[in-house]
Amino acid sequence: MYYKFSGVTQRLVGAAASAAYNPQGLKPVVSTESPALIFGTTSKLSSDLPATDSFLGKNKVPDLQKLFQKADGLPVHLKRGVPDKLLYRTTMALTIGGTIYCLVALYMASQPRNQK
Repeated sequence: MYYKFSGVTQRLVGAAASAAYNPQGLKPVVSTESPALIFGTTSKLSSDLPATDSFLGKNKVPDLQKLFQKADGLPVHLKRGVPDKLLYRTTMALTIGGTIYCLVALYMASQPRNQK
């Protein structure tokens, strides 16, 4: 048995399958016309393009996989050397500095103001 929400009684009532899937008597409208063109130009298919235009660079993925999978004991975020170390240490310094700044601000906010 199928149920649908009745707008009159505000309750679930028994219904036929077609009424349950099309609530409140709304029927889906299927348009027989093709939609209007949004853009005036046609798009090119990827098969129409020459193969040389697709990508002219070198694939770096195998080299990076070898670098990151090397068992040298370093964590992944430090495998690329000095730039990674610099970025990591800068991030840690800003994090610690921000934490100290927040603690100082909380301390200052918790102190009563001087009455003059």
